[in-house]
Amino acid sequence: MKLKTQTIDGKTYAEVNEQGFPIYVHDDGKEVAHDAAQTVATITRLNGEAKTNRERYEKAESTLQTFAGIDDPAAAKKALETLKNFDDKKLVDAGEVEKVKAEAIKAVEDKYAPIVQERDSFQAQLHKELIGGGFSRSKFIQDKIAVPVDMLQATFGQNFKIEDGKVVAYGVDGQKIFSRSRPGEVAEFDEALEQLVSSYQFKDQILKGGQGNGGGFGGQGNLNTGLKRSQMDAKAKSEYIQAHGQAAFLKLEK
Repeated sequence: MKLKTQTIDGKTYAEVNEQGFPIYVHDDGKEVAHDAAQTVATITRLNGEAKTNRERYEKAESTLQTFAGIDDPAAAKKALETLKNFDDKKLVDAGEVEKVKAEAIKAVEDKYAPIVQERDSFQAQLHKELIGGGFSRSKFIQDKIAVPVDMLQATFGQNFKIEDGKVVAYGVDGQKIFSRSRPGEVAEFDEALEQLVSSYQFKDQILKGGQGNGGGFGGQGNLNTGLKRSQMDAKAKSEYIQAHGQAAFLKLEK
């Protein structure tokens, strides 16, 4: 990444956007304005989060020292349960304690099963609305993608997850996708999707005007236009793929 400059009257100046932010050029040629104040604020926030995590780790490590010398936690837990059963023997036989516990647990599970089911249903609806809605409302898809939205979602939908009520995208490496224009912040839906598509091996087959010639998304069959692939120019090929799909295009006679 390097600073974009311009030369005026023999002097070199950094090029800025309308807000006065200097513009940097990434290795792939994409230009992004850099807001230094925002970056500093983000770094400060991340440092605060790192401090909080460190303090929580130190507290957990200190708590664990209480159990130093216990080599088999499972055996220790079983011993404690046995002692508890001996105390409960004043009321019922130790063998009955476990039965009573199991029945109590089952009663609670049965009582709250509908609530759990409702929660799972709500989470599924939330997932559909936030992620499915992101695909259906995406301006990037409307402007740049040649295949149907549902096909694009079937390919990249698994890269998006709901975390704290927000959509977060993950790359093929399993890492969160961060914004280029907002360093330190996760990318919003369209920016993340654009990065996923740009690294997709068949991107030329799904982008408008793409010239990919491998397998890809299905179309509507072999619709006869009277033309061969070799007789189409680049624009005609693109329009045919957008209208009928990659598979139909590949079925045309060369």
